[in-house]
Amino acid sequence: MTHFIADILDPPRLSAIIDHINSNPQAFESGAQTAGWHAKAVKNNEQAKGAAANAVREIIEAALLAHPVFKAASQPKHIIHSLVSRYKPGMAYGTHVDDPLMGGTRTDLSFTLFLNDSETYDGGALIIEGHDGDNEVKLPAGSLVLYPTTSLHRVTEVTRGERLAFVGWVRSFIRNTEDREILFDLENLIATLHASKADRALLDQTLKIRANLMRKWVED
Repeated sequence: MTHFIADILDPPRLSAIIDHINSNPQAFESGAQTAGWHAKAVKNNEQAKGAAANAVREIIEAALLAHPVFKAASQPKHIIHSLVSRYKPGMAYGTHVDDPLMGGTRTDLSFTLFLNDSETYDGGALIIEGHDGDNEVKLPAGSLVLYPTTSLHRVTEVTRGERLAFVGWVRSFIRNTEDREILFDLENLIATLHASKADRALLDQTLKIRANLMRKWVED
């Protein structure tokens, strides 16, 4: 299941992140350095390194792990790896699947958080392949797409401007995609019941179902 989550970052935090990146514009290296052998041949982008990259990583990962929709959709055990990517004109990332293990840890979910306004560059869409066809994703700054790491995907060539994004991979407490979807629906139902001040007994029964499903499915 693919999730689109708006406003992960508010304007002040987004502005601070862009300032961190722009404070050392030379602190980028070839993205091929971290690609597996199968992806290296089709990966043509840059990724941030050094103190500025670390500062951005801390800010964004904290925001993600505090965001209720991101937490409900991913059930994160932890964010395994993340980085700031940059695409200039002529750069693209061909079709590939992300590594199943990173640092010896299974990857369950991938995400892309768009950092700059999509109107400032042409191309640079994330294409996620699925059984129902290709899903083209190009979101406003501060918005995120979360999708199963099992998916083939690519980034189309940037032809104007510069595309900045924060990408990463999640190890979920819930390994199975369908199980995560059930829990996500339950989280939404619980939030609705709570907001509408529903009967406490009904809320308690729903909370019991969620808790016991998690006991059944969680890999801790």
